[in-house]
Amino acid sequence: MKKTLLATAIVGALGASAAAQAATVYDQDGTKLDVYGRIAMGIAGGGPEYNSDGNRINTDADFVDVYSRLGLRMSHEVSRDLTAFGRLEWRFDGDERTGPSGNGNTGFKEVRQSYLGLQSDQFGTFQGGNFDSFYNQFVSLPFYVYIDRGLEFAGHPKQSRGDSIGYYTPDLSGFTVFLQGKHYSDRGVEAAPGVTEEPGQGTEVAAQGGVRYAQGPVTLGLGFVDDIEEGGGNDEVLYGLIGSYDFTDQFSMRLGYETRDENADYTPSATGENGYDKVGLGGTFTTGPWAFTADYYNVDSDSDETRHAWAAGSYYKVSSNFDVFVEVADGDSSFSSDESSVDDNIDALKEDVYWLTGARYHF
Repeated sequence: MKKTLLATAIVGALGASAAAQAATVYDQDGTKLDVYGRIAMGIAGGGPEYNSDGNRINTDADFVDVYSRLGLRMSHEVSRDLTAFGRLEWRFDGDERTGPSGNGNTGFKEVRQSYLGLQSDQFGTFQGGNFDSFYNQFVSLPFYVYIDRGLEFAGHPKQSRGDSIGYYTPDLSGFTVFLQGKHYSDRGVEAAPGVTEEPGQGTEVAAQGGVRYAQGPVTLGLGFVDDIEEGGGNDEVLYGLIGSYDFTDQFSMRLGYETRDENADYTPSATGENGYDKVGLGGTFTTGPWAFTADYYNVDSDSDETRHAWAAGSYYKVSSNFDVFVEVADGDSSFSSDESSVDDNIDALKEDVYWLTGARYHF
């Protein structure tokens, strides 16, 4: 009961209200179709002063879209224990008219999720397509409470989002076991002119898996990700042990540890990381329509200085469909290239505190 009340109270922070606000447009003979989405806009400023290529960027305040989206959720009861399902979700810019030369012809800018599968209360769930990382869904989820920035552990795109298949068991006395694989392929890659050998490096599968325990006030997830370079990793295995505890209906705390070995043959981007050990501590407090979050991370990098990142947020539900928010985050990142070639002032190489404020309407 505590988990249900707490999750409902911070639904604005988690962005999970799509399920609650979804409109059922068809429900007959075991076939159901829901439409859901949100329009979200805000003002953001600050953040890292350099991009992944090491180029300095402007961090002035600006009006921004805050992950507006539109989705369809489909299901059909094949039998009393078997349900076929599908999900399709797009992202669009909610703050401005976009498209070629700004004429607005593109409409949606991204297929965020698109997958299908089979769910059985007895045998578990199997799905394939473009979906959130199972590692994020079952391990790092307790820290996934911010609308935008603030999560230092692996998030929903980690070795996922496309060409993926996954399976997780039904609830087994509080335990859920999961396994996922993402396929990377060079199919269709063209050889250079005059080259007769088959181009590309072949195919590779990045696996992830683990187990989650959720019973009463306790949630604990243990998992791994084969973090190959094709998906933005360093070709080493990432491990995580992350959990949360609900002290009351209004207050929960979370604690986590994530590690990845250093790869001497891997060269990270200017703002990237190689091997590291991350420890995170955070909490969420709710009262009435308000929710407050705060998190701190100690990031011990194998090839750079130790970082002390933090994030905080405040959320207010004006109604069941409308919420407003303020978030701040500081990743404490520094430019990892030759500092003398960029700026003589070392302090200028640190990032500014990132802030975001805005509103969202869920439907």
